Amino acid sequence: MPGRKISERPAIGAALPVVLFLAIAFLPNCSRRRDPQSAYEHALQTFQHGDLKRSLEDAKEGYDEFHTVSADWRWKFRILEANAMVSQQKSADALALLASEPEPPSSGELAVQLRRLESAAYAARGNLPEAQQRLTHAERLCSVSDSPACSGVISLRAWLDMQMGDFRSAQRLFGQALISARKSRNRFLEANALLNLSWSALRLTHFDEALDWASDARQIAVPDDFSGLAQKALGNMGDAYYRLGDLEKAEGMFIEAANQAERLSAIASQVGWLLNAGYIDLDAGRLPAAQQTFEQSLKLARQISSRENVVTALEALAFVSERTDKLDEAKRYADEALAMAQADKSGPDIVYARLGQGRVAARLHETELAEDNFRFVEESKDTPVFLKWEAERSLARLYEDEDHSASAEREYRSALTTFETARSELKHEDSRLPFLSNAARIYDDYIHFLVARGKTVEALQVAEYSRGRTLAEGLGLLQKETSFKPASLDAQGVAQRAGGTILFYWLGGKQSYLWAITPQKTSLFTLPPGSEIDAATQRYRKALGGPQDVLESADQDGRWLYRTLIAPAQARLKKEAKVFIIPDGSLNNLNFETLLVPAANPSQPKLRYWIEDVTIANASSLRILGTARTRKDKRDRSLLLVGNSITPNEEYPELSQAAAQMESVARHFPAENEKILTRQAATPSAYLASNPERFSYIHFVAHGTASRLSPLDSAIVLSKAGAEDDSFKLYARDIVSYHQQRPLRADLVTISACYSAGERSYSGEGLVGLSWAFLRAGSHNVIAALWEATDASTQLLMDKLYDELEKGASPDAALHAAKLSLLHHSAFHSPFYWAPFQLYMRLG
Repeated sequence: MPGRKISERPAIGAALPVVLFLAIAFLPNCSRRRDPQSAYEHALQTFQHGDLKRSLEDAKEGYDEFHTVSADWRWKFRILEANAMVSQQKSADALALLASEPEPPSSGELAVQLRRLESAAYAARGNLPEAQQRLTHAERLCSVSDSPACSGVISLRAWLDMQMGDFRSAQRLFGQALISARKSRNRFLEANALLNLSWSALRLTHFDEALDWASDARQIAVPDDFSGLAQKALGNMGDAYYRLGDLEKAEGMFIEAANQAERLSAIASQVGWLLNAGYIDLDAGRLPAAQQTFEQSLKLARQISSRENVVTALEALAFVSERTDKLDEAKRYADEALAMAQADKSGPDIVYARLGQGRVAARLHETELAEDNFRFVEESKDTPVFLKWEAERSLARLYEDEDHSASAEREYRSALTTFETARSELKHEDSRLPFLSNAARIYDDYIHFLVARGKTVEALQVAEYSRGRTLAEGLGLLQKETSFKPASLDAQGVAQRAGGTILFYWLGGKQSYLWAITPQKTSLFTLPPGSEIDAATQRYRKALGGPQDVLESADQDGRWLYRTLIAPAQARLKKEAKVFIIPDGSLNNLNFETLLVPAANPSQPKLRYWIEDVTIANASSLRILGTARTRKDKRDRSLLLVGNSITPNEEYPELSQAAAQMESVARHFPAENEKILTRQAATPSAYLASNPERFSYIHFVAHGTASRLSPLDSAIVLSKAGAEDDSFKLYARDIVSYHQQRPLRADLVTISACYSAGERSYSGEGLVGLSWAFLRAGSHNVIAALWEATDASTQLLMDKLYDELEKGASPDAALHAAKLSLLHHSAFHSPFYWAPFQLYMRLG
């Protein structure tokens, strides 16, 4: 299966409570030495820029130099010094430092700052009663004062609400702090409030909102050089992507945030981001790397005496030790973490440690202990939603191992309902795209459980439920669910309406499955584990782009993939049949037409491509394919033709055959039914302004870009609209957005551009890029490329494609004929030339 987020304990990059230090302008400069005001402002600026070590040194130096000037200056530098300590997780030292002063501050402003800082220090140590007492004192002072420091008291109250688990109250108060910061035009406090809002949104499982808040915080922090807030915002963005299941983005952000924290001597933050990066290694199976990172994190956490980070690192080491079968070590780490968490009365840490204990107990067949721990995690008010579904999955597997099938099935469905509830709260479509990867292991375990008990139809229903969800919801074919409700499925009826055989794949951890569905029968075949299929697929994809024709070399992977993926269902496939592929994982990047078929009898060639036996189309789900129909109404054959653009720089050189391809495509349509946008007229805005929804065919001839990290940032490269306009890319996200209210009705969109199918495959959703965007926009069929093809071969392919369409062929049949023409009647017989283009079907 593709990369998935493990739902164990990553150290959440929460914003720590920040005390704002305000210069007291009325204090006189009574010293002939350097100005205390300037010294203080310099130290404060160093703190705001995130250099905690230097800030601590500057504050101490200022205290030593100016503590005799006045009590107020003494307290200002002392509070700044203590706040730098709190930010470095040295709360005990900070409290001792503050207590060393013989007299309390005389000004109300400084008294508020002192009580607020003491409260923050006690909270960081887990002593919530003392924290509450100090905060209540600060609030009483603020009730009779309009001190500017009182705005920070609101944030600390929200921070304590977070520690108590009242996340909604905290978010409301953080919102008030944001309003206050914006009213005072204090950009540091504004960025901090935004960062805190991202933290509360993460805990409320509003992951896409958390991403927005953190991004907004970073947009302030980076240009204003608030380096400490900037690195926390970057880490919080990584955490949001992590929770959304987008591990590739998250990993880079965690590593960079850890590097920034190290440069700033923010060791506590560094430990948190390292732990998160280690969890990605753990999930990817890079167990030695994860172990090393977790051990490094534990060492750093102990160096700074950060109990919270020590507990988190111990929990992480328990999980990786359990995965590597070091059960004694895993138990020791989990027990130590639980003892520390219970001593600190930290509910969130307790549930993570109990999960670790449960995992170890399950492996040791201590069933009652494992069940008790998993139940505790499942039912605790301190359990975040992603840990709740992980505990339910763990219970299901425990019951499955103990042969309690009814209980196991109940827990599997509970876990998936917990997941679906969280998914339903996501607001952004591109947040829902990667989110299913969070539940991929639950789906895999449940499907394996059902197949093992002979419930093959139910297993197909569950697998189908996970497929093409975001696309179907966007097209109005499916409502967002708040529970797990697989519908009954007439798979054979879908095959009947589609007019062919459906091959539905599931790549699993233990083993994979193929459902071969004909109008008469649904058959299940067991395949090797997904990792084996992934490896062969990646090697074969590379071979297809190599200098040697895979048919001439009798490529081993091409033959193995045919034997593994197709041969089991060969008896269900008629000669020259239509086959609809519903792929999974790495199979989304495989053109099945290129698989190498052995000769059935001596009179045939030794090997041939599978394209010579069947016509293939791709679909994301049975649900999507089930809406397919052959058009009987005769629509006007109208064409929107866009391309041969004036490329803006050397990165996108002129396509030598673009003009010829456009002329070739255009000649297949009546001139009065064409709209052609070429050269300087081929701009993104011109496409949108052309009312593309009125055309039955849309064709692009241009460069294409595929973004792996942000697939909806994949684009068709067109011309600039003018000298002042830098926009020359038609982005996938803009296609989706524009056609939200003006859906396409095109029978076919053809994107004659490199990598237009996309490079990123999301669990359950398939490849997401330009092809997905045009399907989402409403196109019935899309032809797009898996890799870069040559200009000349593409021109020949497209000319033959439109010859066949003009004769009345369906898009899949027309593309099949065009490919065979290149294979048998041109110099471009290698699949490198004809195989990149695939048909993606929504409606026929």
